Amino acid sequence: MRKLLSGNEAIALGAWEAGVKFAAAYPGTPSTEILENLFGYAGLKAEWASNEKVALDAAAGAALVGVRALTAMKHVGLNVAADTFFSLSYTGVKAGLVVVSADDPGTFSSQNEQENRQYARFAKVPCLEPSDSQEAKDFVAAALDLSEAFDTPVLLRSTTRLSHSKTPVEVGLPRARSAGEDERLTFPDNPQKYVIIPAHARKRHPLVEARVRRLAEWAETAPINRLEWGDRRLGIVATGMAYQYAREVFGDVSYLKLGMSYPLPMGLIRQLREGVERLIVVEELDPFFEEQIRTAGIRVDAGKDVFPMTGEFTVPIVRTAAAEIGLIEAPTLAEATDAPVVDLDMPPRVPAFCPGCPHRSVFYALRKQRLRVSGDIGCYSIGVLPPFNAMDTILSMGAGLGMAHGMGQVGVADNFVAVIGDSTFFHTGLPALASTVYNKGVVTTIVLDNYTTGMTGGQENPGARIEIEPVVRALGVNHVWTVDAFDQKGVEEAIKEAVAIADEPTVVVVHGSCVLLKGYSPKPVVEVDAGACTACGVCFRVGCPAILKSAEVYAKNGKNKATIDPLMCVGCDICLQVCPFNAIYKT
Repeated sequence: MRKLLSGNEAIALGAWEAGVKFAAAYPGTPSTEILENLFGYAGLKAEWASNEKVALDAAAGAALVGVRALTAMKHVGLNVAADTFFSLSYTGVKAGLVVVSADDPGTFSSQNEQENRQYARFAKVPCLEPSDSQEAKDFVAAALDLSEAFDTPVLLRSTTRLSHSKTPVEVGLPRARSAGEDERLTFPDNPQKYVIIPAHARKRHPLVEARVRRLAEWAETAPINRLEWGDRRLGIVATGMAYQYAREVFGDVSYLKLGMSYPLPMGLIRQLREGVERLIVVEELDPFFEEQIRTAGIRVDAGKDVFPMTGEFTVPIVRTAAAEIGLIEAPTLAEATDAPVVDLDMPPRVPAFCPGCPHRSVFYALRKQRLRVSGDIGCYSIGVLPPFNAMDTILSMGAGLGMAHGMGQVGVADNFVAVIGDSTFFHTGLPALASTVYNKGVVTTIVLDNYTTGMTGGQENPGARIEIEPVVRALGVNHVWTVDAFDQKGVEEAIKEAVAIADEPTVVVVHGSCVLLKGYSPKPVVEVDAGACTACGVCFRVGCPAILKSAEVYAKNGKNKATIDPLMCVGCDICLQVCPFNAIYKT
């Protein structure tokens, strides 16, 4: 039976069919749906972890006692998990362990577009890279088999386009789980292998290097790497989605389609080079293949000197680059865009907090009090945009508090506060706050608790079972305020009081449910009394998409009065609370 599946759905299906019994992840676009789909499969335990390292630690624990396991994360999540990832290369595994890295060429939902094939080479573990949903499913099984055959974790690299696009997939039956439900699992008694102290690590490293050589030999005949002979005037080395773009642009030429990104089968590459007139490498982001191929003394006629180093590839991008060096005829305008050329004068759609978002009151207060903000990763990143303009730094998960602390320690003149979400607080905010307390830092941290991991679709986090204020106090913070996000005056007063304390760290916990959570109950909508509205514009500063400019103009200042879209309003009342003329009322 065939089903139309996204790459993420296919990876989940492949894990279940291949006998994975345990999976853990931290949500992050474009990887989130992998674990969400795994929740639905019988005989498989799936769980959200507090961060990516914790997820990989848990999956490693399962694999080391004989259970096939998988962990999934977006590309920057592997930065968090890297410590464990590198050490696992030395310890190896007992049952298969797959680490899915969903990269984001084009930075559609990330702070960078790093190239995680480099992690495979850096850690000396194999990397597989599917090019459609069928391969996404099949490569999970291949990765698990490879993991067990070579005693290594395996990196499975996806990208945004593969993760979210759909192609037909053949659905099969699950294989037997790696350990029966009643079987007693035991940890191997082998400290020399699994206890990575320096003396043991020195002995393990040569084994890792030998494993890479054996993997490279295996890659020469592995079915996931294949030579496709066609027109021999041109040969192309490609993998993943770049292979699909190359096939569409260049047609029936010769290809080395690499399902294994590392280590490379240099024998197959030489065979392709000897069989074609010109050899090019088509790959997104870094010249990962190209540099290794050139280093091996194999001539490459075109690579990153033609194809862009940044951004996601598309068929028009590959086609235009190929035409520049005469590999194909120059595309027509329609071919270069792959779409009808239509001149549309459309206004830009600026990201905004949803109507009723609990973050709105905080950023309105921060802007009003003219505070500088060290931000973090989450929905609240929108606070950097108008009308708030209330975010000065965003670096990585949990970095906002650490940066604000560092600024304070060197005596920065500006009054910085740190803003962090509840999920991010449990992800990497706890160590930052502990360090601030220990080092007697003076930072006000605002924890935006919307009861979910909102940016990635509403997954639960430890905050669902752990109350934040007692944790903060247990870390040594003496001054803590807990306020309702929909009490504008209360939010403003709490922040003002917290910032005024100049000799200790302070924390303000702002509670308010995300409006997209299941079970959220909207309140009665509010309306504008046009007769009382003076077009002062204060309500527009709360940045709610439900507040619009009406056609009616206030004569004294010539500005448009406000109106509220009743279909968008959820009755959060923030605009009502800030209106200085009581022109907004509940219906």
